[in-house]
Amino acid sequence: MTATLKLGVLASGNGSNLQAIIDAIGRGELDASIELVIVNEPNAKAFERAQAAGISVQRILHRDFPTREAFDQKLAQALVGAGVQWVVLAGFMRLLTQAFLDQFADRVINIHPALLPAFPGVRGIRQALDAGVKVTGCTVHLVDHGVDSGPILAQSTVAVRDDDDEASLATRVHEAEHQLYVATLQRLGSHKLVVTRDPISKQAHATLHPLEDSK
Repeated sequence: MTATLKLGVLASGNGSNLQAIIDAIGRGELDASIELVIVNEPNAKAFERAQAAGISVQRILHRDFPTREAFDQKLAQALVGAGVQWVVLAGFMRLLTQAFLDQFADRVINIHPALLPAFPGVRGIRQALDAGVKVTGCTVHLVDHGVDSGPILAQSTVAVRDDDDEASLATRVHEAEHQLYVATLQRLGSHKLVVTRDPISKQAHATLHPLEDSK
């Protein structure tokens, strides 16, 4: 049986969210297949995780390309060639160009370790601690040209404890990420994604409708 979602995963580091997706597919909890994993750092553990799972994986290093556009073109070519329908960012530490996003319009998703729009950027957990909030969490969102600014698909909350430091809070946020990413991907396979954009502000909003409601 063909999987509902044909995924391509982009990763730069440890790849724990990649592993969560691999494990969920293996347990039969996620109706998806990972057609290709691409890492852009030579020592990314995500490469080893993909190899161990028997998944096609490539190293495409951004430093080998003269421009962001050239790098993204190579990424897109590899993903399209592998038959990828959805691009999943799993700790991918690069901003994607508009040309890449146009190639996979409303089909690139990311998970961020904060409750967006609060604390975007690379230090979401540190920002939450510095701000003294009592609740943080994680957000799955569509990727646009901004920094963690795309339409939100799902969120999960995590309480901040009085004795938390960045490491202890990160452990619980990442656990929530693993669950939320898998659950959101499963919903994408069983729902129709509708993205609407305000004609004036161009602000986008995403909703998921059960397939039987979208016929």
